[in-house]
Amino acid sequence: MTLENPEHLVRTSAKRTREIFAADFASPAALEHAPNSAFSITPLTTASRDLADQINVSSRIRSEYEHVRELPTALAAKMASAASTAAERRKKIKAQNAEEQASDPKMRKMIEGASDKAEQAKSAQSTALTIRAGGKGHAPNATGPTPTRNVPSSALVRKDTVRQAKPEWKAPWKVMRVISGHNGWVRSLAVEPDNQWFASGAADRTIKIWELATGRLKLTLTGHISAVRGLAVSPRHPYLFSCGEDKMVKCWDLETNKVIRHYHGHLSGVYTLDVHPTLDVLCTGGRDGVVRVWDMRTRTNIHVLGGHKGTIASLKCQETDPQVISGSMDSTIRLWDLAAGKTMGVLTHHKKSVRTLAVHPKEWTFASGSTQSIKQWKCPEGAFMQNFEANSIINSLSVNEDDVMFAGADDGTVGFYDWKTGHRFQNTQSIAQPGSLQAEAGVMVSAFDKTGLRLLTGESDKSIKIWKQDEDATEETHPLDWKPTLGRQKF
Repeated sequence: MTLENPEHLVRTSAKRTREIFAADFASPAALEHAPNSAFSITPLTTASRDLADQINVSSRIRSEYEHVRELPTALAAKMASAASTAAERRKKIKAQNAEEQASDPKMRKMIEGASDKAEQAKSAQSTALTIRAGGKGHAPNATGPTPTRNVPSSALVRKDTVRQAKPEWKAPWKVMRVISGHNGWVRSLAVEPDNQWFASGAADRTIKIWELATGRLKLTLTGHISAVRGLAVSPRHPYLFSCGEDKMVKCWDLETNKVIRHYHGHLSGVYTLDVHPTLDVLCTGGRDGVVRVWDMRTRTNIHVLGGHKGTIASLKCQETDPQVISGSMDSTIRLWDLAAGKTMGVLTHHKKSVRTLAVHPKEWTFASGSTQSIKQWKCPEGAFMQNFEANSIINSLSVNEDDVMFAGADDGTVGFYDWKTGHRFQNTQSIAQPGSLQAEAGVMVSAFDKTGLRLLTGESDKSIKIWKQDEDATEETHPLDWKPTLGRQKF
């Protein structure tokens, strides 16, 4: 038995080890013998690699774009003629401009003067930037902690401020009367067309009729078994409509003070209603997320306008399209085509629930209120116009013919705005009545009377406040607190 050479065994095992771990060290295993010259590979040079890449790219281009490399004859001729026509037109325009400048010496002097002024302004700006950046004789941003890139001179030129219309001076409003009588939050108000009385509905399930001039209670209507959330007086009939959280919609005859019609159909509480100003139509909305359109006399459900994904909190009707506008807790506003029973448009600008709507009595515009947001829109397409400043949860909006908009908030904040410019000329706090908690100073509903000179607010302290303008206020005693902003943004 012959023993193998130990040195040969060591080399063989080392060779296998290198083959196993060659991938980890990115180096090929060494060969015991030199390779045969017949199978040797010549290494590629840089020139040969570039040539191979060019051949590869050219072959791809030929295979993929051979059939579209050249334009058809007709198309090429058309493009050439169009290019020549454009060149001739440019030459003609240049010739005309040159003739006009040559014929009018005043124009030539104006152009030369404008160019000289532009060069002087440019040199002055560059000099100012040089001195500020690094002192005399240094380029901008040459020294100091500023970036190495040069700042263009146009970046430091102040932009022109946006022109804003100055709001008209309006007298501040103050509380003239406080009416108490309800035993729950006052959630709805409606003023009679003749401006003699108004109705209020509250969480105590009653509807009360008050004299507008004196604030005296005239009548109390009972019939709802839950909170009364909506009231509306018909402008052409002696009818008062009411809705509540008990799913009921009632029609009251003001001559007999009794319920003469019920409108059945809502599956949950009814939170809002409005009467069409020219048609015998009643619109209601609530927690079931649909707007129901009723024939006032026959109690027929004409349309069921569906599309909202949340509770409908506010509803307004007007004469022209969109004849019905609804605001919902799903943060959208829908404009409805009453004749077709379909949606005309959806406004999705609000981020939170839309709690209230207000339609201008003369202009075809309306406003919507949400959490820390009041927006103004234009009919009929619902184009966004402007934002109003708001810092609280807006529960109620009202606007009169004198372009005064009122906004009542959940924390008792009361704001008066100029409808044209969006300027808030008065911002105050509603005071809770004695016997009520401070947290119950929220404004739940509001309404102007038919003259627009008195404002009614229903609040969570169970009271109704009547506001009017301060007759003794002047521009000297109450100056306009307004300053134009540098950049008015729209959201």
